[in-house]
Amino acid sequence: MESGALRRRLTLLVMIILIVTLILLVIPFVEFWLLQNIYSYFDLKVIPPDDQVVKVLGKNIQGEEVHGQPGQLSQSLLGLLVNFFKIVKILLWMTIVIAAVRIVINLLFGTALKSTSQNEIFSLLKTVMSVIIYIVAFFIIFQTQYPNVPLAPLFTGSTIIGIVVGLALQDTLGNLFSGIAIQADQSFQVGDTVIVGERGFGEVESVSWRGVKIRTYQNKLLVMSNSVIGKEIIEIAPKGNLNARIVRFNTLYTNSPSRVIETVREVVRQVENVSPKRRPKVRIWNLGDNGIDWEVKYWITDYRRFNDTDARIRERIWYAFQREGLDFAYPTRTIYTAKQTDEEDVFIDTPDEILERINNVSVFAPLSIEETKKIAAASRVRVFALEEPIIRTGQKGEAMYIIHTGSVSVQIRDEGGRRTINTLGPGDFFGEMSLFTGEPRTADVVAEVETKVIEIQPSILKPILEDNPELVRIISEIIDDRRQLLVTDEEDAQSVSEADTKGVIRSIRSFFGLR
Repeated sequence: MESGALRRRLTLLVMIILIVTLILLVIPFVEFWLLQNIYSYFDLKVIPPDDQVVKVLGKNIQGEEVHGQPGQLSQSLLGLLVNFFKIVKILLWMTIVIAAVRIVINLLFGTALKSTSQNEIFSLLKTVMSVIIYIVAFFIIFQTQYPNVPLAPLFTGSTIIGIVVGLALQDTLGNLFSGIAIQADQSFQVGDTVIVGERGFGEVESVSWRGVKIRTYQNKLLVMSNSVIGKEIIEIAPKGNLNARIVRFNTLYTNSPSRVIETVREVVRQVENVSPKRRPKVRIWNLGDNGIDWEVKYWITDYRRFNDTDARIRERIWYAFQREGLDFAYPTRTIYTAKQTDEEDVFIDTPDEILERINNVSVFAPLSIEETKKIAAASRVRVFALEEPIIRTGQKGEAMYIIHTGSVSVQIRDEGGRRTINTLGPGDFFGEMSLFTGEPRTADVVAEVETKVIEIQPSILKPILEDNPELVRIISEIIDDRRQLLVTDEEDAQSVSEADTKGVIRSIRSFFGLR
């Protein structure tokens, strides 16, 4: 499409050159014919060798012809006609020059623009070169038509005018040449995120000869002239590049550094917009007065969303610390201490509430009240943030979870991405196969809101199963019944046979090391 438009444009320019050239060839004949008619009308003739136009006045006494200067009217008319043709020739020659320059520039810069992304600088160079060629060509053509007119005074006057104009437009010219430097250097491009000193930051929306437009993250437009931006220190996050971010936090000196590193690194990797191509780095950057100061360095996929991503990482770290029993550092200059009541901690639930939840789980129905109390006393309450994954497909996990408050979505992965197949609420449970057999997770479970779950580890069940081996058979049958309820197809339901139940029993005995 572009090559076709260029071809039509070049064809039109060539036709203009041919037509103007034809007119220039015809003009001398028209000029000669008009002058001859005017000479005849005013009874004038040209006397060589000076080509003076004179008027025949008559004869003297000796019979000789007497000549004088032409009249005022004829002289003005002849001068006007001659200057008219000279001006027409200058305009026609300039038309040929302009058309020829455009043909050459379109051919040269059209090819260059296709092979480069620096469109602005090539457009600017094209304009500057064209103006210079037009000025030089005009003076040459003007000199051919008016050879006796001195150009030195004209150049002197142009210099003075240029100085005055340059002083008046120094800001505009400064922006122009700064824009040329910015375009030539290509430090940043449209779509990059830039931080310009303390003036602001945002996404580059356009770059022109006058200035740069930056769309801030408050959806405001920041317009900065090239002369100003050329003097600033600019921090650039190129579009499509893996740019790093640093989020800082702190912990008490009593917390294990290796445990902190493992916990934080895992939650950061699961945050949306964190690139999976680079492993997050969690490291100590200072030993402070109140505790250990940490920083986590991660690589972001879309830098335009760094504020939201930083906030989400801080949120996930807080939730992870609550689940793992880690503590943020507080000022050590304590004036007094106040004992915190259970009601003030949102993560503490009464033993009766936890016991009631466990009693309502079908898998633990065969257990006695004493055995259920042992499980409730040893289980842990863990809290997950909105959209935070609790378990992942293929993950090696051994814990089972009972939803205490909130809700989760069960998702599977297919070619189109993730697909939600079920939603669970308070009282529902998941992960029982990993608890009893150690099988890898078969789906993703993600918190839909802030969700509190009761986590039950295999170490809690092992002594109970060792004391009561009959429970293995009963629990395996319950698990088998639950699997059949989850199968909607009749053929698949029939395929769950007694052999599968025996296989679950063997898996449970093997996993817990029972005979």
